[in-house]
This record gives sequence, structure tokens and C-alpha cells, in this order.
Amino acid sequence: MDGTVLIADDDRTIRTVLTQALTRAGCRVHATGSLGQLSKWVEEGRGDLVITDVMMPDGNGIDRIPAIRQARPDLPVIVISAQNTIVTAIRATEAEAFEYLPKPFDLPELMAKARAALSSRPRRPATDPAPATLGRGADRDMPLIGRAPAMQALFRMVARVLNADLPVLIAGEPGVGKSTIARSFHDLSDRRDRGMAVLTAADAGAGAIARAADAAQGGTIVIENPAGFEPAAQARLIGLIESLEAGPDQPGAPRIVTTCGPDPQADVAAGYLRSDLYYRLAGVTIAVPPLRARVDDILPLADHLLGRAAAQGLPERRLSDEAAALLRAHPLPGNVRELENIMRRLALTSTGATVTGAEMRETLSQTSAPHPPAIAAGDGAAASAGWGATLPPGNARLSDSVEAHLQRYFDLHGDELPPPGLYQRILREIERPLLQIALDATGGNQLRCADLLGINRNTLRKKLTELNIEVTRRRKLM
Repeated sequence: MDGTVLIADDDRTIRTVLTQALTRAGCRVHATGSLGQLSKWVEEGRGDLVITDVMMPDGNGIDRIPAIRQARPDLPVIVISAQNTIVTAIRATEAEAFEYLPKPFDLPELMAKARAALSSRPRRPATDPAPATLGRGADRDMPLIGRAPAMQALFRMVARVLNADLPVLIAGEPGVGKSTIARSFHDLSDRRDRGMAVLTAADAGAGAIARAADAAQGGTIVIENPAGFEPAAQARLIGLIESLEAGPDQPGAPRIVTTCGPDPQADVAAGYLRSDLYYRLAGVTIAVPPLRARVDDILPLADHLLGRAAAQGLPERRLSDEAAALLRAHPLPGNVRELENIMRRLALTSTGATVTGAEMRETLSQTSAPHPPAIAAGDGAAASAGWGATLPPGNARLSDSVEAHLQRYFDLHGDELPPPGLYQRILREIERPLLQIALDATGGNQLRCADLLGINRNTLRKKLTELNIEVTRRRKLM
């Protein structure tokens, strides 16, 4: 490897490691902890490659890229950052960085990227591009955080196709953040100043689809889990897409972004999703990994979610080492959604600023306990068994187990009352598992589920949307 590398990072250890590795590889190296010094070297004509951190004492490394490109259009820039979020990846791509790598980075991978940058020396226009900016609607606090390779690959894919005109299909298990990623395709793209509409199985009538198309002109339509739509609604979606592709308003047509389960082709094979609709939606497929595939992201996500809970008015909390170890070992089948529920519950129920191991263990035991099944007369003991170890042996009534759970919640607050809004929070805690179990028992058939629950079908659909419960129809195996 031959060339001069300019390094800007405020971490002395990283500067030393990179300097030694690049020098051994045959490069000349200039390293600094200042973006001002880096800019001076660039303006003097030094360097064949820049490696820069993002957050520096005197500025932001990504924000300096336009000035570097103006001064030296053919000088490649590799961005390294401890801010392992989708926003960082997208901003680096918008600024036309040669590569973006999260910290802590893999040294052989960085060396390979440096070698490629020095050998290719990409040609870039000499014009000064507008600085990379995020839309007003972009949520910089969105929980799309991760340094795991699977998440970094996802971030890069999103950044590459963010402003393409291809439809996007986002696949993954419930709770992994598919809806958040879908929204990011609008909020972080050049369509962000146009409308966005969301279509769900709860509201997929002909009128709703037409209204969505009108509201999202030039913007984005997000379709949530089309496998749960009725056949007639799927046919209407096909008609909508065809009209957008070939109609007179095609130049201002909205982009289609769709979320689905982890295996949409299985939904097609099972007859839940029309194949002609699937192929219209799957221009680019992005698979979102579950948390068990990126265990190292659990604790950074937990810290972020605790911080977000505090910003929303809940008490500030942090995890003790024991609590963190217990959380990292928990399977989290509900993924990010389950993790957020756990963090909010801990923010509410922990007695001190630091969540103890005992408090984490108690919360995880409640989360992991089986939900109480629907009960018939005389079968209350079996139903109550899953509601916690605090119930006295032989308790036969569901109401008693709920009472014990609520009393424990009040006891955890000592002499203080729980935060306001308790009634709705408790109803939500009970309503979600009831709907999920009823849906599972009826094979995802919403008509049968509504009949089982004794509520109107439209009411059921509204609740499923409010609680963000995904519906996948399947045959019930007896």
C-alpha cells in the first residue's frame, strides 16, 4: 500500500494504532486530534486519503467533507464513528464519504478499505455539494442503533437506496423496528417535505387507499403487513400500484415502502399474500435482524431507551452491572419492542437511580411468564399460575392474581403514588396479551377473533393498529 494518509481523531489510542498499522503497510501518516489541522493539511495539498472521526472537539467530521471535496475533489474520505446509528450512516453516504465504519472497528477491515481507497482514488465533481442535511421530520433519537455487522450492513443498504425510486420491502420478526425503518425512508429522504400515508389491514378499503394515494403525492406510502389484508384489499393495492406506475400522475407518484414478516415468500406459498402483489412490492428487500442476532447491541439500545423514557418525563435510571448482565442474557423474543417495554417498566418501578439485579430479575420474570389463557368456569387456577410467583398456592381466581400484581406495583413506590395515567397503562398491559392470544387461537382470522372477544371487527382492527400488533393468518393446527 502506498500513499499519504491523514488521520483526524480525538482519541490518542486510535491515532497511535492506525498510525502504526498504516506505517507498517507502507504508508506515510499524519495524525491529529483537530479538524482545523486536518483542513489545513488538505488545503496545503497533503494526503491521498483522509480517515476522520465524526464528533471532534472543534467540529463534526462529516460536516467537513463538503469543504474537503471543494478543495480536493479526488481525495477519498473514510468516516469512523462511535455514533452507530442509521442517521450517521445516511449522512456519511449523503456526503459521499468513500466508506463509513463504526467504532470499535475491525482493523483488518479498515486497512482493506484504506487500500481500496488509495488504489481507486474515485473521481468526483469539483462542484461544492450542499452539506448533508436531515429533514425536519427525521427523528435523530429513533432506536435504530447498532454496531453489529448485520445492522451496519442494513444501515449501508438503507443509505444506498434511500432516494431510489424502487419499492422497498422490509422483512423481519415482530418488534425489530420495521415500522421505524419504513418511516426513515420518508423522514431521511428527499421526499421528506411531501406527504406520508400509512395503510394497515385495519383500514384498507377502497376509499382509504385512494385517500392515501392523494395524501402521499410525491411522498411515501407505507403498507404494513399486506399478508394480513383481505384478498379484495390486496387486489386494490395492485390496482393502486399499477395506476401509479402508468397513470398520468406517474412523475409525482409516491414511493411504496412495505413491512412484512420474516419470510414473505412463505406467505406467498401459503396463500396469504398474492404473488403478483409481492413482486410489485419487493423491488429491494431489506431483512432486519432480531436482537438475538446482535446481542452486543442490547445494552446500548437499553441505555438509549432509558434516556428516551427520561426525556418523556419518567425517572432517570441506569443499569447496574448485574442488571446489565441479566438483560444481555435474556432471549428477548419480542425484540426491540419488548426491550422498550422492559426499560419503561424499570423506569417506573425501580426504587433508586440504579436498577439492581433483583429489580431486573423481577421484571424479566414478569416479561417471560406465560400469558394467562382464556379460562372457563372452574379453571381459574391454571389461568392464574402464569401471573407471577407472588400468588398464594391454590389461588383460583384471575382477579386475585391481577390484584396481587397491582399491589406489588404500588408497594414498589413506597409512600409515593405511581405516575399519573395508571388506569390506561394497566388496561394496555392486559389488552395486548388478550388480543395476541385470541388471534393465535383463531389462526389470525380477525372476524373469528372479534366474535370470540365479543367486540366489533372495526374495533378490533383499531386496537391492533394502536397496539402495533402484527397479524399473520395461518391454518390452525389441531
